[in-house]
Amino acid sequence: MNNSESENYVYVYIDPRNFEEFYYGQGKGSRKEAHLSDDGDSEKVKRINAIKKEGLNPIIKVIARGLTDQEALLVEKTLIWKLGKNLTNQSPGHFADKFRPHDTFHQDLAGFDFKNGLYYVNVGEGDHRCWQDCRQFGFLSAGQDRKWSDPIRTLEIGDIVVAYLKGKGYVGIGRVSEKAVRVNDFKFEGKSLKEQNLKVLNIFENSENERSEFLVKIDWIKTVESNQAKWKSNSGLFTIQLIKASLQNQYATREFLENEFDVNFKELLLAEHDQTK
Repeated sequence: MNNSESENYVYVYIDPRNFEEFYYGQGKGSRKEAHLSDDGDSEKVKRINAIKKEGLNPIIKVIARGLTDQEALLVEKTLIWKLGKNLTNQSPGHFADKFRPHDTFHQDLAGFDFKNGLYYVNVGEGDHRCWQDCRQFGFLSAGQDRKWSDPIRTLEIGDIVVAYLKGKGYVGIGRVSEKAVRVNDFKFEGKSLKEQNLKVLNIFENSENERSEFLVKIDWIKTVESNQAKWKSNSGLFTIQLIKASLQNQYATREFLENEFDVNFKELLLAEHDQTK
């Protein structure tokens, strides 16, 4: 690495009237002074102008130096995340997706407290699949167009899924044990589904092209028959036409499911987390 690649620094603007930090930035050269001549209407500029009106100037200090572009961006983002509500920074900055959302310390979050997530998955009964097959042969599927199969292909090993039947309710809770594969490549107890006694044979339609059904392997934890689906009308329970959706913030639905299926989602997610540490 040459010197020019590590000339970045991270700086802070401090209000001399109360010594509050109100802006973090990163750059090189004279970047840290550039805000003093900013004539915009941002909260940062308003704060600087208010300080100048008192006959003062912001205190500007470099707090990290000798950084690469990426290092500077990450340090800046860390500081903005830590003091975000007290700052005049408008942008959340780079690496935003790497940081825990604010005001979520009271929650258990996928990717932060757990490696895996908790997801609603629409079974989508019809010409190409049925709940009975999914339940008996350990899978959930979607296909006949990439817009349907792509979401199910994003499920990761260890994710907890809740199966939903449109017009009926929730029918199963399980853990993803293998990533989604084309229907022809899926195995149950070592055998192809073509060797199984499926109820819906149309699952193999378009199996040789991109419209193929993709099946994600599920170790079912609790399931019920479709006529015993768990639901409560006019209760605000979560449902959506999407193939897959997060249940992270669906508190009422999660509580309902835990009671009806006698499970604890935190324990299920922690169990997988402990196994993969």
